[in-house]
Amino acid sequence: MSVYERFEQVVAIVLSSVIAVVIALALLQLVIRVAMLLFSGAFDPLGNDVFQALFGMIMTLLIAMEFKHSILLVALRRSSIIQVKTVVLIALIALSRKFVILDSGATSAGTIAALAGATLVLGVVYWLLRERDDRLQNQAC
Repeated sequence: MSVYERFEQVVAIVLSSVIAVVIALALLQLVIRVAMLLFSGAFDPLGNDVFQALFGMIMTLLIAMEFKHSILLVALRRSSIIQVKTVVLIALIALSRKFVILDSGATSAGTIAALAGATLVLGVVYWLLRERDDRLQNQAC
């Protein structure tokens, strides 16, 4: 490995470690909040506000875990750079999280349409990238 590749690997390992700590702290915070809701008797999973808050936190953890996974691939040298497909996937998950926590009554139709359009475009880009990868894999065989 060149000096720069070693540097990239060290940076990826440090970033992965920092994100792992953030994920662990966020998970601990989520467990504490759910436990407090359960013990206080205020836990109503069908309540819109509780549902949005809990699933927003869960999806934030999923986004962080996917991000950490993509960095870990670089650290293990299975991939030389963060793949565009992974970035698009993370953006799709982030938009999905936004739809889950969105208060539709307080959000304008234009904002919802813009988010839907961005989701559609990212979905098409992800599909095209996957199709390209599948085609390249079939050509290699």
